Amino acid sequence: MSRPFKLPLSVLVVIHTPALDVLLINRADAPGTWQSVTGSKDSEDESFQETAQREVMEETGIPCAIGRLSDWNLENVYDIYPRYLHRYAPGVTRNREHVFGLCVPEGTPVTLNPREHTAYQWLPWRKAADTCFSPSNAEAILMLPEFMQ
Repeated sequence: MSRPFKLPLSVLVVIHTPALDVLLINRADAPGTWQSVTGSKDSEDESFQETAQREVMEETGIPCAIGRLSDWNLENVYDIYPRYLHRYAPGVTRNREHVFGLCVPEGTPVTLNPREHTAYQWLPWRKAADTCFSPSNAEAILMLPEFMQ
């Protein structure tokens, strides 16, 4: 049975503490590639908020109910990295990503899905922005203080 193609509709969730320490996770399929939680909608009917809640739980084991999930009302549109194009329908080359923040208490435990991520780290927001590989992820992290006001 073949897997269905991924939808080019995804979320980016910047998980952070009130002190603006940001959680970054290391991709299993690209060691040294640090990022925030990301993931595609499972279906057209799934809302971006539902996708964000599901992806946070799947990738980090953090239930969004312990924190404050906020929709930043931002979207990024970007070219899909060539190494991931095979996951999408033929001819799909761009993705639309909806941005959220999730403020969690200091010391929130993280349980990674080892098929997706191999390590995690909490970093001060500016260092986190410098560490993540994705320009849209770095930009979102740099906007974090604006969304904490």
